[in-house]
Amino acid sequence: MLSVAWSNDAKSIFSGSSDGLIRCWDSTCFHEKYRITAGLGGAGSGHELCIWSLLFLRCGTLVSGDSSGSVQFWDSRHGTLLQAHTYHKGDVNALATVPSQNKVFSAGSDGQVILYKISRDNRASDKEVTKEQAHKWVYVGYVRVHIHDVKALTMAVPICKEDALPEEKTKKIRRRENPLVFSYHKWAHLGVPMLISGGDDTKLFAYSAREFTQFAPHNFCPAPQRPLINLARDSIAYGDSVMLVQSANWLDVLLVAVQDKSTPSTSSRGDATVRHLARLKSKGSRKIISSAASTNGMMLAYSDCVKPCLFALRHNGGKKYTLDKLELPKGLPFSHSMLFSADSSNLILSGYDGKIYVVDITTKEIAKIFHLTRKMDATTSSKEPPVTKMFLSADGQWLAAVNCSGDIYILNLEVQRQHWFIPRMNDGSVTSAGFCPKNNALVVTTSKNEVYVFDVEAKQLGDWSKRYTHYLPRRFQEFPGEVIGLSFPPLSSSSVVVYSARAMCFIDFGLPVVLDGQLPNSAVVSAEKTESQNGSKRKLKRKSRDEQPRQEKRNNFDFFAFKDPVLFVGHLSDNSVLMVEKRWMDVVEGFGTPVHRHIYGT
Repeated sequence: MLSVAWSNDAKSIFSGSSDGLIRCWDSTCFHEKYRITAGLGGAGSGHELCIWSLLFLRCGTLVSGDSSGSVQFWDSRHGTLLQAHTYHKGDVNALATVPSQNKVFSAGSDGQVILYKISRDNRASDKEVTKEQAHKWVYVGYVRVHIHDVKALTMAVPICKEDALPEEKTKKIRRRENPLVFSYHKWAHLGVPMLISGGDDTKLFAYSAREFTQFAPHNFCPAPQRPLINLARDSIAYGDSVMLVQSANWLDVLLVAVQDKSTPSTSSRGDATVRHLARLKSKGSRKIISSAASTNGMMLAYSDCVKPCLFALRHNGGKKYTLDKLELPKGLPFSHSMLFSADSSNLILSGYDGKIYVVDITTKEIAKIFHLTRKMDATTSSKEPPVTKMFLSADGQWLAAVNCSGDIYILNLEVQRQHWFIPRMNDGSVTSAGFCPKNNALVVTTSKNEVYVFDVEAKQLGDWSKRYTHYLPRRFQEFPGEVIGLSFPPLSSSSVVVYSARAMCFIDFGLPVVLDGQLPNSAVVSAEKTESQNGSKRKLKRKSRDEQPRQEKRNNFDFFAFKDPVLFVGHLSDNSVLMVEKRWMDVVEGFGTPVHRHIYGT
């Protein structure tokens, strides 16, 4: 059995198998009602045909996609064929429909995403023609942006408004309208369905479901998640930095050595050497949810789906390092996020129960449990969503905890109480955050490509945000990929590097925000267009340009596009930035062979 689909009334189940048959089952008694031989009229039949995908529509039509490249429409009441389309040049792997179910999309191993639309037949006036026969599914067009098999299709409808929590009053936000309109936002609107495809080329694309062939698909970040890398910049291992890399079932402890942290480098490669120190595997191959490294690099922690664990990195002389397990208090829940205090004496955990635990590593006891609340004057805390991200200020006083809904709780660790609650900002999820090293200003980025700066101590939005947050340059609004992290120069009080897997952007809150039309001509470049996508000649030109030191004046919101996907960016000093990248060619080598298509004349 390769595919299944429920009928609308849940009385029948349809299954597709590798013998080329579609079976209809009675869901109450589990008896087979009838079977369909899908290979009739297709390129394959019998055991050569695989039914990879099934889709049931409200009108009673069953849609199938098979290994012959056929998309067939069936009358589910009688099991008869209504129509068959053979526009795919390979297996049809996925099917999807819009909420109104008057359009069907198919995707296959040939990289195509094809649209079919229902249309009324001219024979509809004939009384002998059934309703199913009176409507025909016609081919509309295709889009091919994937370079390998398309394995998944889904229909997403961006939510217009989230329901308020009980006893919570919604506040009307007054702000000036953003005058900028971008190509992606011409069709991507709240409440408007969009088609999303995923392929073996690791790409995710979004399409306009209403105007499928009129707008180019939007390529967005396939993994908009926090970086799975922790850098202990102040580690005591001979002045080098300890780096913790999280995988699904293990942690790798690496030692990063830089030739000269104080001298700016003009090359993007060859300045850092990495040595593997140890590998820590989870018990029973449990999935690791979160991990953390202390600022000195000597304490490591991780949490799987059962409980958190703590380890000490010991130097045994020479190049030998070992990991010793340390005890933690019993009863700690597994954690979605964790980090160490500034002095590495405490481990801070965000439990799945919505509470934050502070563990004293020396005494092996729970020093404090924070019960998060939205109302600062509330005597009892309500049930809060779990915290998925945490960020600590450089001096260890402030802790910002972000829950899965995008709300932020500010905790004062010195007085051990909650200081402030910041609700979800402009309906955007928090993608990254961090405290400026010198002034403890909290910088937050959201999924809407907005940047907020908060004065935590004064419990208010910073002056910069009040003036510029909703008037950012167009090139930042079109940030390629979703922001996954921030990095602050250690000695700066006003600048930050914002990065995604595809690019990074320099922001100085002390400089004015210059809109795109006010920049020199050389700087007016969309970040999406800076990626190397237009041929080898352009790649060679950019490569030679990148290898030369940049002498031009740096502008606020300057972008730098990455050649390969970047997993992590972190400052080692004010003049030195460590980037961890994954060579794209290494990823491509792991792809399967795409469908061979003969090109005329070759």
